[in-house]
Amino acid sequence: MKIHKVVLAVIILFSFSQPGQTQTKIDSLLPVRGFCIGSPRPASVDSFVQFINNELAPCKVNTLVLLIDYNYQYESHPELRDSIALSKEDMKKIVQVCKANHIRIIPQINLLGHQSWANHPNRLLRVYPEFDETPHIIMPAKYVWPNADNLYCKSYCPLYPGLHKIIFDLIDEICDVLETDAFHAGMDEVFILGDDKCPRCSGRDKAELFAGEVTAIRNHLALRNRELWIWGDRLIDGKSTGLGIWEASYNNTYRAIDMIPKDVLICDWHYERADLTAVYFAMKGFRVVTCPWRNPSLSATQLHDMVNFRNQSSSEMKDRFQGIVQTVWTGASRFMDGYYGKNNTSKDGHTPWNSFTYMYSVIGNIR
Repeated sequence: MKIHKVVLAVIILFSFSQPGQTQTKIDSLLPVRGFCIGSPRPASVDSFVQFINNELAPCKVNTLVLLIDYNYQYESHPELRDSIALSKEDMKKIVQVCKANHIRIIPQINLLGHQSWANHPNRLLRVYPEFDETPHIIMPAKYVWPNADNLYCKSYCPLYPGLHKIIFDLIDEICDVLETDAFHAGMDEVFILGDDKCPRCSGRDKAELFAGEVTAIRNHLALRNRELWIWGDRLIDGKSTGLGIWEASYNNTYRAIDMIPKDVLICDWHYERADLTAVYFAMKGFRVVTCPWRNPSLSATQLHDMVNFRNQSSSEMKDRFQGIVQTVWTGASRFMDGYYGKNNTSKDGHTPWNSFTYMYSVIGNIR
């Protein structure tokens, strides 16, 4: 037994000694029992397949959100491949193990925002710099935040001619190879949108721009009977809620919540508190999953909140509360090293592997 599992077992026993916790069957309460992680590099595919088979499947994980971006040898646009990227054969190994264990794969390519990181653009803007919403903002030699340009991550211009042809090709190809009926477009933490210097977007309503991009992606997926997942932070008013610029919007994109199709599934993430915004999304008519990260006890609170939302909701609302997805913001290899005790530098026990182990142990004890 792994050391961190022994420690967490003590926490679990204490957790279940507390009064007022919901005791109900998970089959009816958590339609989505998810895990979100960066896709492995080619050398780690076999280890990742074993992890899915030996760890995710026994926990009854039924949804795998795979953060791929350009870590695939795209045939439609080979110019957008990472220098070391997964092959079709690698992908089929993941497909096979997920099929065998009844796990739905949902690939993610970051769209709209997150088109750069630190001081370098990502693959799309390196190959197609004309798609940059803010070409006048030069990537710094040394990145710091905050900065005078309000540059967190670059965005592409959603109105640039020819952009969607390329990203739709990528979406179709990655969904085809993973044999899936859903796609995650990211779309979180979009700080740059409708820039005053953009000849196409200047003066336009940022909520309408955001909603237009969500709807365009959703409509393309619908042509092949696929559904769209996105992160939910840009659809929350950061000022009136006090959630701030990261977990919610300061640039008025939150009004897009009333402009996008209701069949988009919202991934509602909060990492410092168990904010109850899943109720807001559900009341607006959306299906929603709660997404914890690295705090084990907070993850358990978020889990029980989701269980209670489903238990205490009307028949119209209940199935909008779809479940929970553990998020991991590292590559698969780093997570597996931490999970198997090869790399654990946390002094407070706050790691995504501890959160995953604890949360899924709690799920396993719900009756």
